[in-house]
Amino acid sequence: MPRMIFVNLPVDDLAKSIGFFTDLGFTFNAQFTDENATCMVVGEQAFVMLLVRPFFASFTDKEVAGPTVTECSVGLSADTRGEVDGLVDRALELGATPAGETQDHGFMYGRSFHDLDGHLWELIWMDPAVTAPPPDC
Repeated sequence: MPRMIFVNLPVDDLAKSIGFFTDLGFTFNAQFTDENATCMVVGEQAFVMLLVRPFFASFTDKEVAGPTVTECSVGLSADTRGEVDGLVDRALELGATPAGETQDHGFMYGRSFHDLDGHLWELIWMDPAVTAPPPDC
């Protein structure tokens, strides 16, 4: 059975983050939303939990990384190059900051941005002919 994935990210202003990602076209599961957290739906089995910083900190004994530190990047696939450009351009319009150069390898195209809390998001399109699994899988 496929596993579900929940990426947990600390945010400073939950309402502002919800507004940002809503404007990018994401939806949220109200069942897992309160004043401390929300569950952003990325796909059927992929979710991003946006947690206010103090609540996020309650899950670890380590210091929580701030906006000047990159601990991980969140990579999301896109169906087309145009979708990559549209999502990144919209994120930048909404206050995100650019991250790195556009990557164009012909069969793979990607752009990145830092969201309102400094998290690194990478949008990637890959040619389906290159990424399709072999027939025997």
